[in-house]
Amino acid sequence: MSYDSHDSAHDDRAAGDWPVYEQDPTVTEYHNPAGGWGALKSVGKHLLHSRAIGTNARSLFKLNQPDGFDCPGCAWGDPEHGSSFEFCENGVKAVTWEATAKRVTRDFFAKHSVSELKRWDDYRLEDQGRLVEPMRYNAETDHYEPIGWEAALDLIADELKALATPNDAIFYTSGKAPNESAYVFQLLARLYGTNNMPDCSNMCHEASGVALNAALGTGKGNVRLEDFEQAEAIFVFGQNPGTNHPRMLGTLREAAERGADIVTFNTLKERGLEKFADPQKAGEMLHNGSHRISSHYFRPKLGGDMAVVRGMAKALFARDAAGEDVLDHAFLADHTAQLAAYRTTVEATDWAALESQSGLSRDEMEQAAELYARSKATIACWAMGITQHQHSVATVREIVNLLMLRGNLGRPGAGTSPVRGHSNVQGDRTMGIYEKPSEALLDALEAKYSRSMPRAHGVDSVAAVQAMRDHPGKVFIGLGGNFTRAISDSGVTERSMANCRLTAFISTKLNRSHLVTGESALILPCIGRSEIDRNTAGTSQLITVEDSMSMVHGSAGINRPADKALRSEVSILTGIAERLLGSEVVDWAAMREDYDVIRDHISEVIPGFTDFNARVRTPRGFWLVNPVTQLRFSTPTGKAEFSSDALPEAVMHQRLAEREGWLTLQTMRSHDQYNTTVYGYDDRYRGIENGRQVIFVNQTDIERLGFRTGQWVDLVGENADGETRRVNGFKIVAYDTPTGCAAAYYPETNPLIPLDHKGDFSHTPASKSIAVRLEASARLA
Repeated sequence: MSYDSHDSAHDDRAAGDWPVYEQDPTVTEYHNPAGGWGALKSVGKHLLHSRAIGTNARSLFKLNQPDGFDCPGCAWGDPEHGSSFEFCENGVKAVTWEATAKRVTRDFFAKHSVSELKRWDDYRLEDQGRLVEPMRYNAETDHYEPIGWEAALDLIADELKALATPNDAIFYTSGKAPNESAYVFQLLARLYGTNNMPDCSNMCHEASGVALNAALGTGKGNVRLEDFEQAEAIFVFGQNPGTNHPRMLGTLREAAERGADIVTFNTLKERGLEKFADPQKAGEMLHNGSHRISSHYFRPKLGGDMAVVRGMAKALFARDAAGEDVLDHAFLADHTAQLAAYRTTVEATDWAALESQSGLSRDEMEQAAELYARSKATIACWAMGITQHQHSVATVREIVNLLMLRGNLGRPGAGTSPVRGHSNVQGDRTMGIYEKPSEALLDALEAKYSRSMPRAHGVDSVAAVQAMRDHPGKVFIGLGGNFTRAISDSGVTERSMANCRLTAFISTKLNRSHLVTGESALILPCIGRSEIDRNTAGTSQLITVEDSMSMVHGSAGINRPADKALRSEVSILTGIAERLLGSEVVDWAAMREDYDVIRDHISEVIPGFTDFNARVRTPRGFWLVNPVTQLRFSTPTGKAEFSSDALPEAVMHQRLAEREGWLTLQTMRSHDQYNTTVYGYDDRYRGIENGRQVIFVNQTDIERLGFRTGQWVDLVGENADGETRRVNGFKIVAYDTPTGCAAAYYPETNPLIPLDHKGDFSHTPASKSIAVRLEASARLA
């Protein structure tokens, strides 16, 4: 596969800069349930591939346990009771990927130039193993070369000091950073003088935070894991837990077994939302059994979820007007505001408009409304299928509107559940990683440290790319992650990052972003989540994380670090801070030596963390109380507020209906993938083996457009100005998706997403609504 992006008049990239995929994917039909023997086989394969079977087998028994370490994968909550096994197939992949016996040494970098490595795909890069010593890019030789820790930290501090303004620095955070690292990182940035703190939330659940804050006064979901045990109905919107949060399938299965309705709205038919075989149930495995997950499965067209939910509300209002008892009038009167305006907007919306935009019939929306009306306790879950559209904030508000109509807030078994990605992406935001900090946070920081904090908002992820593009000379520091592969518009992003004076990435594994170098570039290797973090006295350190349910708990690695030269994230960050800011205001060395000191600082600054050190050492940690559960709303009215947003005039599939040959594309993960980390070339549940360069298209569309299944095509998109961009060499796969809608994997298709194609208010790349057309590829089937 190769790709190109023609979004400017000048493209100065040399040929051969892009990853090459040689695989020819095999396509079969997958008939088995999610989980089951396929998951166990995958676990065995990844244990073997790590070349550290004994270490990783031992690690799995400590994964998500009170005396072990938190999974570096997803943020699904841990049950209070615990069990012998609290991990899933993807958790095994994450642990074995980190705890591999493979190493990337100075000899590797001496052998392979950066230009050569740019031709390697994402899997091959990370599969080389763990980074073991600091490296600095030498532009004259085009190779990374060793640099000592002190010299590397000195370089970062010197480059930051040399900037004309602190706002020329960008401090990016991945969601895997623990609370202690995140707090130190934001403190370093703000004492330095900037709020330029983009993070991975900007690219996934930003719309959830914006919408929930506006509606309820807090940006977090308000359900706990126990609520799933009491819900009578669970509505799942735009989510594929079988691949993205597999432990959630066990929770959904238990709800389905006791009779709860699992009502799914998802464009693709995903196996994990159809049926699941629990690998931890011996009887089920022996008899090849499984249990259904979704009781009802609706497939709206891409971007049509807001119309679906509004159709359900319209059906409820009609039944209420007819005298049926379907609304919670007492709750609405006591705890909500702006209901009348919302009802007027909904009742004025025509059914034909709702059907056209949603892709569902009126009967289907009324059926979904009936399922909702008969439930006395309902949870709504959603993920990136909702949050990565231009109108995502309005869609999340509409979901909250629906919950409020029947009083599904502040009661057991009910509420909002945005299912986050990385294991501490929510905790990082709690710790202050945000380009738009609240006045309360800045006031608390100023009171603690007796220093003024920057008040101007910083750049989010998209704005960071624009800043690097338009104003060269920035310093970019990445705390984990793979920024250039996570964000949209890959060509623009990489050219923009190359404008930096310095790029520095704190990482465990080699990835594409390390190869996009500024004038100077550093790779700073750190210990991983599964490894023991010792201070200079040899004492093991504890870190903490916050899951999607606002549970905060401890995590302590059990394995020896991959190399004795590795430093912890906190050690690296405090080392930079000492050189840049001195130790007059903050005793960075004390923080580095004892993370309890960091947690003491957190307890004085961040609400809800009083007695942090004591509370986090209790089994399963503690819950950050969500005021919504107590029907307290920090909104202007002091109540939960309805929104009356108009439906979009036309979502992408409607706009393309008049353009012959175009499809609406969504980007997504394969099953052998977590965010930008690619664990292999298979997507078991979708029947793909040995390849990622595929596009899933409805058979009717394949025939209508004049192509055939198995044909190789190039995907062509355009920006708002009509300038084209393309990715080349994708194999057509016939798949059960609504007509006009297609799907393919990211990051391979990120070049098709224009940088300014983003959500209103959230600025999240609109990765689930991309206009594309297909062209026959030079690569023949």
